[in-house]
Amino acid sequence: MARRIECSAPYTCFKPNGVPLKLLERQTLAADELEAIRLVDLEGMQQIEAATEMAVSRQTLALILKSGRKKVSASLVLGQALFLEKI
Repeated sequence: MARRIECSAPYTCFKPNGVPLKLLERQTLAADELEAIRLVDLEGMQQIEAATEMAVSRQTLALILKSGRKKVSASLVLGQALFLEKI
């Protein structure tokens, strides 16, 4: 079954100011990772609610969320460019 994704990123890339993109390492945040982060971290849903909303198991949601958070964290802490996958 396909994952339900309700949001699409308004931009395709976030990067540190003053550093040319060609000099940065890149992370790509998948559309389902962005959706999981939106539902749990922004909307405040419990993981079981977010999993139901995305039509995945709670365990799958947890794995998606962990992967997405790691990419966002790496981008912020290590100064990497974060590309957002469009749906």
